[in-house]
Amino acid sequence: MSPSSARTSGRGPSRSQVRAVMDASRVLVALIAESVAEVDDHVTPTQMRILVLVDRLPGANLSAVAEALDVHPSNATRAVDRLVRAGFVARTESERDRRNLELSLTDEGSALLHRVMEHRRRAFERVLRQMEPGDRESLAGALDAFARAAGEPEDSRWAP
Repeated sequence: MSPSSARTSGRGPSRSQVRAVMDASRVLVALIAESVAEVDDHVTPTQMRILVLVDRLPGANLSAVAEALDVHPSNATRAVDRLVRAGFVARTESERDRRNLELSLTDEGSALLHRVMEHRRRAFERVLRQMEPGDRESLAGALDAFARAAGEPEDSRWAP
């Protein structure tokens, strides 16, 4: 059953569907944690998420980061302050509204993010090579649908 037909039929996901996602999520989380461990002496997982957000949301400000992380703005401010002090994020006045400070990655922040994402991409490829080509295609379609259902915008910058 496709995600759209599940929505229109009013039936929720089955136990086996939820179990399959839970099983896969353990593997995904382990691979992601491995990639973040590459830089854990530089940034925390939350700070890594902020680097990804700043990279994906050009011109984002502290309010956008706080909203995306679902945290109080003061928490986002403290985390961003640490990234600024570490040299990974820059704050600049918005050209449209000088009261607004826009966030961007510095060259060092971009390099750090690239290193993590490249490690992650290689780890995913290693697992995908163990799958049959048809299963890889099915998985890619299912994960695309899952990401869309979760509201995740498409982003192919880190694909090979």
